[in-house]
Amino acid sequence: VQLQASGGGLVQAGGSLRLSCATSERTFSNYVMGWFRQAPGKKREFVAGISWGGATKVYAESAKGRFTISRDNAQNTVFLQMNSLKPEDTALYYCASDRNRRVTPSTNPADYDYWGQGTLVTVSS
Repeated sequence: VQLQASGGGLVQAGGSLRLSCATSERTFSNYVMGWFRQAPGKKREFVAGISWGGATKVYAESAKGRFTISRDNAQNTVFLQMNSLKPEDTALYYCASDRNRRVTPSTNPADYDYWGQGTLVTVSS
């Protein structure tokens, strides 16, 4: 399974970015997808997860109210809309699949089986 993340870049604090993660995997619509991030010197942390059909979304406290996860199963793509960005959001952002779950996204990165290559988000103050 290949996951291709894109959409990262340099943005000023308060700005927005939309990350995308696309796959050619035909069973994409059957399972949970998640976004994680890793800042330099820190552990990889959960950002947001979404159920197979998009009805259930889970967010880290740091993302609530600012980030929105969504998916388009027809396009085999999951998105992360990030608004009101802060310098502390600077990190490498990864999308990941959890093919063992359909409904409730896990916040544990160990539960995700395939990972994209990461896209860098840099927020300047």
